[in-house]
Amino acid sequence: MCFEVRQGDLLGRLGVVETKSGRLKTPALLPVVNPAIQLVSPRELKEIFGFEAIMTNAYILMKRYGQEASERGVHELLGFDGVVVTDSGAYQLLVYGRVDVSPDDVVAYQEALGSDIAVILDVPTGWTDAREKALKTVLETAERGRRLWEVKKRDDILWVGPIQGGRFPDLVARSAKLMSSMPFHIHALGSPTPVMEAYRFDVLVDMVMAAKLNIPPDRPLHLFGAGHPMTFALAVALGCDMFDSAAYALFARDGRYMMEHGTARVEELSYLPCDCPICSRREPSDFLEAPKPERERLLAMHNLYVCTREIRAIRQAIAEGRLWELLIRRAHAHPSMLKAVKAMTKYADVLEERSPARRRKGVFIFSSLDLARPELVRYKRRLMERFSPGRPGLLVLLPPPPSRPLSRSPEHEALFKALYKALGLEETAGIQVCMYMAPFGPVPLELDQVHPLSQHETAGPDEEMISYSAEVVASFVISKGLKPVLLVSDASPLAKAVEASLRRAGVEFEVLVEREPWTREALLRLSKEIASILGRRTRGYVSPSF
Repeated sequence: MCFEVRQGDLLGRLGVVETKSGRLKTPALLPVVNPAIQLVSPRELKEIFGFEAIMTNAYILMKRYGQEASERGVHELLGFDGVVVTDSGAYQLLVYGRVDVSPDDVVAYQEALGSDIAVILDVPTGWTDAREKALKTVLETAERGRRLWEVKKRDDILWVGPIQGGRFPDLVARSAKLMSSMPFHIHALGSPTPVMEAYRFDVLVDMVMAAKLNIPPDRPLHLFGAGHPMTFALAVALGCDMFDSAAYALFARDGRYMMEHGTARVEELSYLPCDCPICSRREPSDFLEAPKPERERLLAMHNLYVCTREIRAIRQAIAEGRLWELLIRRAHAHPSMLKAVKAMTKYADVLEERSPARRRKGVFIFSSLDLARPELVRYKRRLMERFSPGRPGLLVLLPPPPSRPLSRSPEHEALFKALYKALGLEETAGIQVCMYMAPFGPVPLELDQVHPLSQHETAGPDEEMISYSAEVVASFVISKGLKPVLLVSDASPLAKAVEASLRRAGVEFEVLVEREPWTREALLRLSKEIASILGRRTRGYVSPSF
């Protein structure tokens, strides 16, 4: 066991990976270091930015330094005493079609380098590969994975089992199962870079989930080439514990300035929208007037500050149980990101199963996209599966009162005073009171203090949220066999939607229209209507509306 999970939210996990050179906290970003071209040195990555781990390419080291690197060791060569992850050269295989080294040689070279985490030389799946070719990459990668355990000699290196399959989720799932049948310490989703470069983050969602759901939960998942910080929250929410990126340097060489929500060219900026140590004392003109090497270095350092700030924000969001809120904010950075989060909603049940049930804070509801958040999915499931209304003589559906929770509000006292006056204590005990509210649907009075029914803020229901809530009300009434039903309508869009849903479901009910249902006068009228309904039932009389 090399991975300890300490806290989670959605599929994101705060954890620790143990290596021979130290610990690596997750979620973790690994800056990619080119040993030949270093805008920011490995020592600076650790001392200035706090990176515990970096990634470099064993194939490039082999070609450029050969035996010198293996004799000195990768830590001494790079001047980095933290965790060093070495990639195998598979990216070069993807780009150039071949590498002049065998998989066994790559394994031996990484062992000689003293890598902390190493990757086998897998066969990457190209974005345009046909299905038949993609399947071959899956099978050949699995064969190379099996070969590792025959040729490796060291036991102090954590080995990464890459998962291939490209844009074919079923092949990704097959690859994940094949690779997870072997004792790899870490798994990695291979070949996502072309997908992300094309902004097909919705495709990435299916790729990551196909891998995540088919590997053991005690193994970290690495995402190769994550790139821009606006994608980090999405990757973590999907269950990626680690990801590497060379984008901080590549963007800098191209004169591009990173922000959490996008990228701009320096010449397009009138102001620097960042307070990092690089930007706080400079203007855009300072970048433009600097010599090219200095400009590239300054941009690379700024880009790293943006990346580390985003990682810290994600870790804090997981700690607070607010990763969903952060994800929704990042989803509006680009239409393709929003499309990805919408694609993610089809995995709502999985997100709910793996998210903690206990929360310290309330939740924010912004739009119908939030219907997939774990708290709402969990509430609906548990309401249908676990809630038992007893034997009520009448179900009363009310809109929510002005204050929450109802069970502690003046409206609660006024409601039951009116009911006691009209019915007496014994008859009141046979009434099931439920509020209908977006986005939860029915909220039985007994549950209104359960998180987050009274611990949420909403921007107001949109059409989809209203429709969803009304359908849940109808499903609840039918599944629990509740009757008779009295709907108190405040003529709001939600009340009208509930009425329509009950009719479509064939539920027999009466409607009492009250524009201000929680006033003293309205509650007295409600109590008289309830007494009338219960009285008719007692005498064996059923009104035509039933």
